Formats: sequence, C-alpha cells, structure tokens
Amino acid sequence: MAVGGDRSAGEAGSPLAERLNYLFANMHPPGAPYTNGHVADEISRGTQEYGGVKLTEQYLSMLRNGRRANPSPDVLRALAKFFAVPVGYLMGDLSASQAERVEEEVRFLVAMRDQRVRAIALRSVGLPPEVQDSLNTIIAQFRQQMNLPADPPDAGGEERP
Repeated sequence: MAVGGDRSAGEAGSPLAERLNYLFANMHPPGAPYTNGHVADEISRGTQEYGGVKLTEQYLSMLRNGRRANPSPDVLRALAKFFAVPVGYLMGDLSASQAERVEEEVRFLVAMRDQRVRAIALRSVGLPPEVQDSLNTIIAQFRQQMNLPADPPDAGGEERP
C-alpha cells in the first residue's frame, strides 16, 4: 500500500475515482494511456520529486475503482504532480467551476496532441483578432456541415488568452 495508508474505504464511482480515471484516460503521451503499474512505478522511483511516496499498482487500482477513496495527502500530492493538475482537483477542494476549468485544460492539452490541431492553432498566432474571428466562423460552418456541436465540449464560451 501507499505510504500513509488509507483512512477509509469508499464506494465505486467516488469523486476521487472518477477524477483519477479521467486523468488516466486523458493525460498521457500520444499512443496509449498510462497503466496503474507505470504510474505507481514512476511515483515510487522519483522519491524526491514525489515526496518519497511509495505507491503500488494494486493500491492505485483500488483508488481508481473506488475501493479506497481517502488516501493520504502525500499520495494525492504525488498523483497531482504526476498528472500536472492542482492537488485540490484530486482532494475535491476546488469549486465545481474550478474543477471544470482543470478538465477544460486537460481537454485542451489532449487536443493539442493532434499535430493538425496544433498546426491550425499555431498558424493563427499573430493574425489580427478579426482574422482569427473569421477563422472561427469558418470552422463553425464546417462543424455544422458535419453535424458536430457548434462548439467542442471544452469551449465553454470563454476566450483564451
């Protein structure tokens, strides 16, 4: 088990399990998602980087399936560091809008993995705002023609800096 143990068992579908599974499904290098074994090994090997936390594949599996739902703060900090998200996201300390913002950023990073999406985004850098607006209009028209939602699920209507 992980250093610090587990203070209580949770139900399957716990918020922590849902968030961990979301990160596993989305935050990985191109190719294939991380395995429990890989993440546990990386955290356990990087003792200074991850605060000396020792994590097993089995314990991580229990966190992901909800059989354990309240790991030590050290384990949560190590997992948050591994996935590059705020620890509050895993601890459940963020408001719903803050948690959604973290997930929006994850979706953005996932989209940027696609070379074609990245090329479109980078080519628009430096163009005047009215040209960027025109490009957005053209993309929206293509999305409509292909029966896709007007905006991707992560757009949220917010402008990005």
